[in-house]
This record gives sequence, C-alpha cells and structure tokens, in this order.
Amino acid sequence: MSENTEVVVLGGGYGGVKAANRLARRAGVSVTLVNPRPDFVERIRLHQLVTGSDDAVESFGKVLGRNVRLVVDTATLIAPAERRVSLAGGSTLAYDHLVYAVGSGACAPGVPGAAEFAHAVADLDAARRLRSALAETPATAPVTVVGAGLTGLETAAELAETGRHVTLVCGGVLGPSLHARGRRSVARRLAALGVRVLEGAGTRVTEVTRDAVRLDDGRDVPGAVTVWTAGFGVPDLAAHSGLTTDAHGRLVTDATLTSVDDDRIVAAGDAGMITGRPFRMSCQAAVQLGTGAADTVLRRIAGKSPAPVRPLFAGQCLSLGREEGVTQFSYLDDRVNALHLSGRPAAAVKEIVCRSTLRQLVSGARKAGSRAVRDDTPDPPPERPCLTTTGLRRGAGHEKHEKAAHTT
Repeated sequence: MSENTEVVVLGGGYGGVKAANRLARRAGVSVTLVNPRPDFVERIRLHQLVTGSDDAVESFGKVLGRNVRLVVDTATLIAPAERRVSLAGGSTLAYDHLVYAVGSGACAPGVPGAAEFAHAVADLDAARRLRSALAETPATAPVTVVGAGLTGLETAAELAETGRHVTLVCGGVLGPSLHARGRRSVARRLAALGVRVLEGAGTRVTEVTRDAVRLDDGRDVPGAVTVWTAGFGVPDLAAHSGLTTDAHGRLVTDATLTSVDDDRIVAAGDAGMITGRPFRMSCQAAVQLGTGAADTVLRRIAGKSPAPVRPLFAGQCLSLGREEGVTQFSYLDDRVNALHLSGRPAAAVKEIVCRSTLRQLVSGARKAGSRAVRDDTPDPPPERPCLTTTGLRRGAGHEKHEKAAHTT
C-alpha cells in the first residue's frame, strides 16, 4: 500500500457520513467529504421541520470525525481517467478512491403545473420553503398531499395533527410498501386525524394549479397548498460524467458496490444500484451501504478482494403525527409480513429509530477521531440487524427487490 491514500466521499448524507467515518479510522487513509451545505440534514425528520417540531439539522462537527476533511461545495464532474472531481466553486480534488454517495431528492413530477405550484419535502431547502408557505396560509385553508408512500403518509399526518384540513391523494394504493394489515392501521389513524384519503382508480394527478389538483377521473381537489411526495430522483452527476447508470440515473455497480466502469469508484446509498437488485431508497439501506462501500475501499487498499454486500432489513417505521405511528415488520430481504405495531408504542419506536440512527453516526465520528486501526488489523465484524440499520451479510445469496418509496 502507498504511504497515503486519498479517498473522496461525495455526499454527506447517512451513507456518505457512515463511509467517511469508517474510512477515516484506517491509518494511511486521508478522507475528504464534499457536501453542498455545512450541516448534516436528518432527512428522516424533514416532515417534522415542516410543522416546526424539529429543525432536522445537526452540525457536521457532531457526526463527522475530526480526521475527515469537510469541503462545502457541489461536485459537477467526475473524471475517472484522471481520478479528479471538479467542484462548482472552481477547484478540483484528486482521489485514489471515490465514494459516490450523492443521495436522492424530489424528482421532476412530469405533471403540468407541478413544478410551478407544488411543494416538495424531500430536501432541507424544499421543506423550509413548504414551512414558509404554510405559515403564510390561513390555518383553515385546505392542504393537498400527493403521494401515499411513507413520506406522504408522515407529512399528511403531521400537518393534520396541527389542525390543518388535509386531503391525501394516493394515485393508487394507500401505503403500497406496507402489508394490508399495516395499511388498515394507517387508514384508521388518518381517519382519526381527519385526513380525507382519495385512493384507487382515478386518483392519479394529471394537473396542478395554484389552488387545486386535477385527477385523471376529472375531479378537482381544492388546496391552498399542494405538497408533492410522489417519487424520488437522483442527481445526474454519474451520467454526466460518462459512468454507467440505470434508467433512473443511479450508478450501476456490482455486488461489492463497485462501479461497473471503474474499480476506484464505489457507491453508497440511494444514488447507486447493484445490477439487478434495486433496493428501497431508505436511511436503513443507506447506512449499511455506507459501511459496505468503506469496507470495499479498505479491502482494495489492503490488496484484498472485496466481498459482496447485502443489506438486511427489519421493517419500516413511520410516525403519524407526534402521538401515534405504525411499525411494519419485514423479513430480512425487505418483504413485509403481517406483523406490525401501531399507536403510541409505534410512535415511540420511530423516535427511538431517529435518535439511535443519529447516535450511530456520532459514535462513528468518535471512532474516526483517533487513528486506532492499523493497516493490518482485521476487518471488524458486521453489525447485527435492527430497525435502524441492519448489518451487512457478506457472500450470501441475493434476493431481487422491487423499489418502493423512500422511507426510514
């Protein structure tokens, strides 16, 4: 191994931070993390930011090890042949290995009027704009939430609990990633909060105007504020850089998270896709893939062959306001089963998940603050599965998953 190895991590979300901290523990490895903003965003709390119950922001000084160099900028181009990344600020970064963890955000709806009149909640700036829009709107004015994935469910419930008159437009099934029993619990809670739910045939939005959405069955649903949560997209950085991506723009990798074009580039989180195995976009997957990406890089630095990685899932948990929630359990391959928890206990589980996920990053930052791991130290064992982040099982068989909505 060379005297010093430069690793650049693009993206400071859950996967990027997890990878950076793990890499920074290894002697002889210098880690630079590039992120567009100077603070870490707790994306799983953005629906709380909208109603003011949390600001969804933590200092990078808390979650990022002091051995990690933070560059506040945006990557605009990756040049694999030169092993360089160009930044929007005009500078470039050289790397020996690159972790591609740019994450995801709201995708372009492709529906007339949505870009002009609908608000998103998929990133910090969008959530803040939505909060401002709601503050300028009378509390009695109707609000429409489009999309019934977990982000839409949480946002609709959070708004309704504050007294807002909310209509949830599903465009199909309520909570499609949930088991039927879990959906029934969600429906009961939304009904108790006074949320009007429009689901089934004819509920796809075909147009958004300043004060309504039009459905494909011809109905107009009035709303002083429209919130669009139907779908997520990824930045076009990989495609713009000439790397192989799937139809959604995600960097295509092999089972070790390595780009199919370049073994110096590995992916972590929503912006990557193992060939033939799309995972549900989620914090739960991202933190595991961050660990897996770091381990792949470290094994290559040590001259070893990287091992395949496979995230293990425990379930999906969502808050339905501050008082109640639903925890949907699953098999390890992310297929949901009939087991679920609802009410106040499920709300407590969701809060525990949010707090423990942050604690994992803080713990990783502490470990990254001291170069305690020698180059010849064996890789640490994988973590055990839990609702917040399950461990990585290596060398096992793989199941194919359908991609569902972004969720915790």
